[in-house]
Amino acid sequence: MTPDDATRAEAAPAAPARRRVLLLQGPPSPFWRELAGAFEAAGHEALHVAVCTADRVYWGRRPTASYRGRFAGWRRWLEDFVARRGVTDILYYADRNPYHVVAAELAEERGLRAHALEFGYLRPDWLTLERVGMGAYSRFPDDPDAIRAIAERVRAEGFAPDLKTRHPHPFVQEAFNEVSFNLLNSLFFWPYPFYRMDRLYHPLLDFISWLPRLARRRRAEAHAREVTRACAARAFEYDLFALQLQSDYQIRDNCGYAGLEDAIEEVVASFARHAPPARRLVVKQHPLDNGLENWPARVARAAAAHGVAERVTTIDGGDLNALIEAAHGVIVVNSTVGLHAIRAGRPTAALGAAVFDVKGLTHQGPLDAFWREAAAPDRALTRDFVLALAATIQVKGSFYQPAGRARAQAEIVARVAGGRVNEPGAFMPFPPRLRPAPGGR
Repeated sequence: MTPDDATRAEAAPAAPARRRVLLLQGPPSPFWRELAGAFEAAGHEALHVAVCTADRVYWGRRPTASYRGRFAGWRRWLEDFVARRGVTDILYYADRNPYHVVAAELAEERGLRAHALEFGYLRPDWLTLERVGMGAYSRFPDDPDAIRAIAERVRAEGFAPDLKTRHPHPFVQEAFNEVSFNLLNSLFFWPYPFYRMDRLYHPLLDFISWLPRLARRRRAEAHAREVTRACAARAFEYDLFALQLQSDYQIRDNCGYAGLEDAIEEVVASFARHAPPARRLVVKQHPLDNGLENWPARVARAAAAHGVAERVTTIDGGDLNALIEAAHGVIVVNSTVGLHAIRAGRPTAALGAAVFDVKGLTHQGPLDAFWREAAAPDRALTRDFVLALAATIQVKGSFYQPAGRARAQAEIVARVAGGRVNEPGAFMPFPPRLRPAPGGR
């Protein structure tokens, strides 16, 4: 070896140590079992524990362990499994799933790495990979200076995120897999008789509830198109309130509301008291909502109670980008629609815990002041935020589209094996962003 060779060898980064990665419940797609193969191809060991029938089915023919006991015994069983198998990392999808909450607590106690994987903040074809958790439990910094520092560093290293949509998938593919996952657990429950199905609605009820909604679909879409055309033509000034799913962990665990109806009541009441008289409020229903809550009726009741029935409209459908672009402002609890609005330069209010709720990006005062005083997000900080986010806790790819799956899996393996999740510098100390009261201001 020449002196130059020796110098290069000393400068080269050490190969990552062999990891033993435990994959718990994953997304309803082939992604999880393919990710296990990607870890193994890189020289690491991939383990899996199934806690329900769908876990086992989506894992395919790969070897797995099964936990068939009651939830009360999960912690002790997992602790023994992790110790026996020498687990170094735990990955899970849906960080507030009760089984995963226990796994994250166990990982912290034992000095292991816990990683949450979810759909991306920078949708449509990004995934989120964070240490411990997301949303209210995200460790991504909420200090503008810290965000700028990360952006400056990764920009100097030549990082530039690919913000073009490369890996789209049809909505029906995602919906089919979600339904399949839940129906498998409902119809074939006996192999895992004590599985704790942490869902707001029973999957069969959820599935059946779509039938009347689909029957009304044509009329709902026609109404949404009509409202969207008027909004895009700026026929009136309006604010947009984007609803989320009542069953979403972001509503159930990551905000100070008992449910989405409380958020609707707060927004409509504040709008009635403080928005300019000519302003309207357009409430957009989530495209995956099952219709059980009948949000249009609930919004209409709140609007009537506060004397603004003629100024509040609920739509089921419509072009989200067009609605954001023409809106005076956008209100969310903590939906990623808020980040879309920020990137579009629209004043944005986040009522719950959100990774993008940062001074300079979102309205930081009380909601009552938003209607008249909201300012557009700082464009330079927005660019830095997107850059820092993409470099540290976002992964380009998809759970469904094949090329997107392969792309994301390679990056996830590299980050987990190299200890680069939330790096560089995107890991703030606990406690997280949870606020004690609705609106949080």
